[in-house]
Amino acid sequence: MRIHITSVFVDDQQKALDFYTGKLGFVLKNDVPAGADRWLTVTAPGDADGVELLLEPSGHPAVAPFKKALAADGIPFTSFAVDDCRAEYERLSGLGVHFTQEPAEMGPMVMAVLDDTCGNLICIASSTP
Repeated sequence: MRIHITSVFVDDQQKALDFYTGKLGFVLKNDVPAGADRWLTVTAPGDADGVELLLEPSGHPAVAPFKKALAADGIPFTSFAVDDCRAEYERLSGLGVHFTQEPAEMGPMVMAVLDDTCGNLICIASSTP
């Protein structure tokens, strides 16, 4: 068993696609009309057959309070691995990405938390050098 697709709830699928591809560097995998929404997935560059991230519409009534509670408590919705958290923080900051937590050592990891502009906090993490 392995993870095939995971998701983040987004307020606006096009805005999310623009952010996740244009800023974070993911690559579009699927963009299929699904009624008023889309089945919209991205993957890591160079890993087209890897885990897909579904940019899931946040229309379900339980989603808004859930996302709001996580953000209010500063809890990231998910985490992405990067080779060098500090370098990625600098690169993304230069692209205008807003971070709620600068890189910090947490045991064997360096982690930072960004705002994905779609209602989620996202952790980026790398192993401590």
